Amino acid sequence: MKSTWAKPGSFEQKWYLYDAENVILGRLASKIAMTLMGKNKPIYTPSIDTGDFVVVVNAEKIATTGKFKPKDKKYYWHTGYLGGIKERSYAEMMDRKPEEVLRLAVERMLPKTTLGRKMIKKLKIYAGAEHPHAAQMPVKVDM
Repeated sequence: MKSTWAKPGSFEQKWYLYDAENVILGRLASKIAMTLMGKNKPIYTPSIDTGDFVVVVNAEKIATTGKFKPKDKKYYWHTGYLGGIKERSYAEMMDRKPEEVLRLAVERMLPKTTLGRKMIKKLKIYAGAEHPHAAQMPVKVDM
């Protein structure tokens, strides 16, 4: 049996719609990462971006489980200046930018290469139930 490699432009990229209401953060992030990479397709090729576009709505209503405490989970980043380490708790992130929590979870599951940076641009996250991508006719995915 001969294996085939995908060539750029030889495959179709679809649009998928995920509703994040009452869905576990990590489970949703892993499903989205697989869709963005294209690992759910038989034509998956590691060196080609074969993934699809993903639209996520209701990011502010995402759920977490276990002994998770919103004050204990911290998000860190560095400004680039000396002593410029910053931190923010999960509760603060959900108050300020609920979309950023899901975006960071997905981004950290993607490859840390130029291909991974290209993949994360295909992810569109919205805090509310409305999104401007109705013209692309995204297929609703049940979780």
